[in-house]
Amino acid sequence: MPSDTLRFVRAALLSAAASAALAGCATNPVTGSPDLVFQSEAGEIARSKEVHPMLLQQFGGVYEDSQIAQYVNEVGQRAAKASQRPELTYTFTVLDSEEINAFTTGGGYVYITRGIMNYLNNEAELEAVLGHEIGHVCARHPVRQQSKSTLAGIGAAAVGIFTGSPDLAGLANYAGAALVSGYGRDQELEADRLGAEYLVKTGYSSSHMVDVVRLLKNQELLEIQRAREENRQPHVYHGVFATHPDNDSRLHEVVAAAKDLPNVPQPRDPEHDKYLKTIEGLPVGTSRAQGVLKGNRFYHANLGLTMVFPSGWHVENGADRLLAVSPDKSSVIQMQTQAPPPNTGPREFLGRMLAQYSAGQAEPLEVNGLQGYTTIVRSAKTSFGIVPARYAVIYYNNLAYVFSAATKGSAGAPAADPVFMSTIKTFRRLKQNEFAQAEPYKIKVIRADENTRIADLAKRSPLPKYAEQQLRLLNDLWPDKEPKPGQLIKIVE
Repeated sequence: MPSDTLRFVRAALLSAAASAALAGCATNPVTGSPDLVFQSEAGEIARSKEVHPMLLQQFGGVYEDSQIAQYVNEVGQRAAKASQRPELTYTFTVLDSEEINAFTTGGGYVYITRGIMNYLNNEAELEAVLGHEIGHVCARHPVRQQSKSTLAGIGAAAVGIFTGSPDLAGLANYAGAALVSGYGRDQELEADRLGAEYLVKTGYSSSHMVDVVRLLKNQELLEIQRAREENRQPHVYHGVFATHPDNDSRLHEVVAAAKDLPNVPQPRDPEHDKYLKTIEGLPVGTSRAQGVLKGNRFYHANLGLTMVFPSGWHVENGADRLLAVSPDKSSVIQMQTQAPPPNTGPREFLGRMLAQYSAGQAEPLEVNGLQGYTTIVRSAKTSFGIVPARYAVIYYNNLAYVFSAATKGSAGAPAADPVFMSTIKTFRRLKQNEFAQAEPYKIKVIRADENTRIADLAKRSPLPKYAEQQLRLLNDLWPDKEPKPGQLIKIVE
């Protein structure tokens, strides 16, 4: 690299640093030391408030249960009062998602999924998860992460301007992205330490932080095994505790240090029974509002519909679509919903949707008394590249149900088109006697006796796969523990 270019690069980075210094230097609420950030507290709150509705959409909305919402808020507010930013207004949201997740955007906004709540077994573990996120808020990790990203962006832009080299600008961007990808080990450990302190300050043992790490790691091990057997990517927890195992020595050190805090209250019960009775009825998997898959049949009670996917296909019930993939991953079919424009029939709707393509002749489609239209696009942009794709739209209850399907490497028409059409034609209204089947699997709490064995409960469980492993994980009895007589435990009904 020429020496002049090197000087320009140094100048660019110095310019970026100077810009950052002008942007603002605040005191970190946790350390009391100066903290280089680009956002005031007001800006942090405003940004979190702005992205809040987007996050709700991404994660399937709020889980509508006032009792659980109130409970999570009470536990979270108690931890927040013990934090370094007790004056901040905290908003705790339970997301209607089966994902194992909890996170914060800063500004007092903390999110937890009902999916992770199924695996917790007492109130102290719930506070450990929420306290960890409050720790991120107090240490201003989201703001510091964004500031580093902005600094990297300024540096990259300056490098590009001064050198005229897009490659150098890209390299600076890459370095910046690597610097801020995730919170990183040190910040996660800091959040663990802070969460452990809040536990102790509210009367719980700091060891509950390690308990949560252990049970989530166990859940992750089973998920990786299942994904390998089902030939798919694992849905592992990339949030709170992803950076270290439960036997991590640094984790144990920072958690144990919280025990030495002065003026701690008397120890309190971790509230195992109270927690289980509160979450009884939580859906396992998708909720009624999202629709449920039982076997290869999909039910949606709220929308009053059902359909069947090909046997052996992997079906993903996402927040905005149903996606089914063939076992060899060569074919895919998806269904989405849209509100059609006023006075627009299915044929016109399909034509507008495919206006960018040279579609074939649209054909009327009648499916179980419901009207629609369908066509094949010879050259559609898909995840397989430019290949033929089947499109169909069916109108039902003032919604347009839009189907799109393609097969890898096809010509003329999708190779799996007969399968696609037979799948689309299973779409129909839900019958009155099917609404019970459209209910999700739910948590039920029972009391164990001297004869209770997890293997026996698994035989009676409706869970289609890995029932024994799932029940052990739900009750923190992994890998081969058994419940004690008199103990409340979770089963799935």
